[in-house]
Amino acid sequence: MRVEDSDAGGYSVTYSRSEIQFPVYVVGLLAAAFLAAALVTHYITWWVLGLVTAGIAYYNYPLLETKRPTLGANQYGVFIQGFGLIRWRAIDKIDMVEIAERANIVHELHITLNMLLSQALVIDWRKQPFWRSLMRLPWSMGVGNVIRVTIDPFNDDPGEIHRTLTRMWRFYRS
Repeated sequence: MRVEDSDAGGYSVTYSRSEIQFPVYVVGLLAAAFLAAALVTHYITWWVLGLVTAGIAYYNYPLLETKRPTLGANQYGVFIQGFGLIRWRAIDKIDMVEIAERANIVHELHITLNMLLSQALVIDWRKQPFWRSLMRLPWSMGVGNVIRVTIDPFNDDPGEIHRTLTRMWRFYRS
């Protein structure tokens, strides 16, 4: 039996249904308009604009998946969509970092590991089909053994996400 990210259970958050979705729809509509103009006029400029905007819409498509768990935890560890399931004992600390970007404050969850990534993962979801690897991922690797997750686009408050994961980490690692 193959374990999928939808089977993870426990606490989970998804992308929120907020202003994030509107720009993805707008860019997709622009891509369709540019590609239609390219088919009618046969100008290379319309093709380029259509393919670039279609690529941007495709990259951001996961923001529209509001029913699929993106980040969460269960008795086995923390799961991150497109990354895997990190065992509780492999986590050294969970921090929430506020980063000032222009006029915004971006909240990132930093999960620091105390062992190698290959040993920390219970389930590895990093190997994805090519078509899915071109889409946005909710995580990135930081310096050292730090996994960075931007938690602002999720449907729960960043502070609540951090508190819940920290509370679960303290409970399950003992």
